[in-house]
Amino acid sequence: MKKVCVIGLGYTGLPTAAMFATHGCQVVGVDINPSIIETISQGKVHIHEPGLQALVQEAVVNGHLTVSLTPETADAFIIEVPTPFKEKALTIPHRPGDQVGDKHADMSFVVSAAHSIATVLQRGNLVVLESTSPPRTTVDIIRQILEATGLKAGRDFYLAYTPERVLPGKILHELVNNARVIGGIDEASAQAGDELFSVFVSGEIVLTDATTAEMAKLMENTYRDVNIALANEFSRLADRFGVDVWEAISIANKHPRVNVLSPGPGVGGHCISVDPWFFVEAAPDLASLIRVSRHINDDQPSYVCQKVSDCLGSLVGKKIAALGLAYKPDVDDLRESPAVETVRLLQEQGALVTAYEPFKPSANLPGIRTAIDLADTLNNADLILILVSHQQFKELEPQVVSKLTHSRLVFDSVNAWTGPDWESAGFVIYRLGNGKNSP
Repeated sequence: MKKVCVIGLGYTGLPTAAMFATHGCQVVGVDINPSIIETISQGKVHIHEPGLQALVQEAVVNGHLTVSLTPETADAFIIEVPTPFKEKALTIPHRPGDQVGDKHADMSFVVSAAHSIATVLQRGNLVVLESTSPPRTTVDIIRQILEATGLKAGRDFYLAYTPERVLPGKILHELVNNARVIGGIDEASAQAGDELFSVFVSGEIVLTDATTAEMAKLMENTYRDVNIALANEFSRLADRFGVDVWEAISIANKHPRVNVLSPGPGVGGHCISVDPWFFVEAAPDLASLIRVSRHINDDQPSYVCQKVSDCLGSLVGKKIAALGLAYKPDVDDLRESPAVETVRLLQEQGALVTAYEPFKPSANLPGIRTAIDLADTLNNADLILILVSHQQFKELEPQVVSKLTHSRLVFDSVNAWTGPDWESAGFVIYRLGNGKNSP
């Protein structure tokens, strides 16, 4: 497979395309966004990922990576487009089994990508879906679209699913070294996927069927989501019982078979906060624990807002400096970020919020005022709200912060500012889940 066409040049699509291109393949990267195409054609990148800029520049300069708005004929096609929600949340049930607050997957990007591949599909091609999708998407949706060409999956072309399983900030390393699961609609399709990804994958390649691969991906992130929901519920219980949840977690985790995760303002990103809903949508009568966990985590920004209100009283006109907008520490990814949702909820209650995201200081979020540096963010704040435990926030010295703001009131939702130095500098710090020191 000498020529690979990657549909979707986002957080995993572009690194995947660059990886193939720097391992000897001729790659065509496809995206419907003209701005992204223009950026990559110049050897630049539109996302923050360590090492990616150099890889893309090398691939573009040597001619192994080209970009286009539409697919071209190729030996293999990889679908790497997003699968967002159709709407924020259901306000009324749409069908039997739905509950208010449930979310449904928007598969329109996947469907559109499959249709675009169908226009250039040829005998002997391999088509791989990598976008996270509800179970049976490969066999029930992608296969039907591609077979409308008259070609038959498994006979005339190969069809497989392989989930992306990489961590932002470590994508290039994990693309190569993580275990790669490839599920084919038949054994030959799985083997074809093995042949393709063996070009650069050094980790174990596990072959299975397409639906098992889809489910395994969802299980991985649902497992994390359920355990984070448990930690977030522990934080609320600790507030109720007058316990410091951070202390209690550290004690509980001394048990050799216990690993309670850390609570926070919620769960974000385009995996953990999204994937469990695919189970709920596909089997609403069976996924009761998964649904409850999702609702707990989706409601966590509201809980943080309530705790901030406990600190300030009425939020109307209060100036809040929000530190962090990314969905997790030390990345620039704002997709489904609970920090962003928390800021929006605070503003709905009348707060005047200035947010600072050091990994994307120029983030353009409708209705949210952002600052390009810490000083501008903290200036005139009534309260400092820590929403993301970026390392540079954790390393801030209280003496430095005290010179940038008159405020000494802090609500820390991620346990970032710890130690007696903060109290010595005059700061009053309330923490999520610290019932011993509740506002």
